[in-house]
Amino acid sequence: MKRYCVVVAGGTGNRMNSAVPKQFLLLNGKPIVVHTLERLLEFDPQLNLILVLPEKEFNTWKKIRDDFSFTHSVQVIAGGNTRFQSVSNGLSLVPENCSVGVHDAARPLLTKELLERCFLGAEKNGNAIPVMPLNDSLREISETGNRQVDRSAFVSVQTPQCFQSTILKRAFKQEESTSFTDDATVLEAFGESIHLVEGEKWNLKITHPEDLLIAENTLQNKPEINRTKKA
Repeated sequence: MKRYCVVVAGGTGNRMNSAVPKQFLLLNGKPIVVHTLERLLEFDPQLNLILVLPEKEFNTWKKIRDDFSFTHSVQVIAGGNTRFQSVSNGLSLVPENCSVGVHDAARPLLTKELLERCFLGAEKNGNAIPVMPLNDSLREISETGNRQVDRSAFVSVQTPQCFQSTILKRAFKQEESTSFTDDATVLEAFGESIHLVEGEKWNLKITHPEDLLIAENTLQNKPEINRTKKA
């Protein structure tokens, strides 16, 4: 079964306090998006990559591709006004009857093991969504006050979220809803059951300046994450 990955890179620099979109910020001397694409290709050199970007950033990507000698073929397509629209645009380049991952460009620390769990899980069960248990206590806030809730009943959700493409493409034909917070919610609204797999604690999404510092420290000090680090 052929494998595709739609890499969603529509972020801005607002929460990073940067004029540069966060996917293009440097992480250990290399743009975040390049780290992410290289991780995907380490898992599967034959993986078909689709990069979803704001159209105004196409030239930025071309310059990055040249400056960092990124020669692997990547299909680039313009995103939409929402993540749903951006993923839908990316899926237009994905054929039927294959497996497809949808991944945040701002998660550059994913590993081969995580990707294998997600793709194999999707090929077996139709979809595979990586999740992690919560460490902090939770409280539910309402108009009448707040109350403790059992954190063991909840998990945090990561990407890549992987699917059999035929099902996901049909799910994305639905009318967009504000309840669609990720690709799993789109599929769930289509009537499909969601299958969870183990995520990874290092698979953080770079959103705030401190996240970039954590990612830099992780690459420098965790050889199991930074496979290219010399012993």
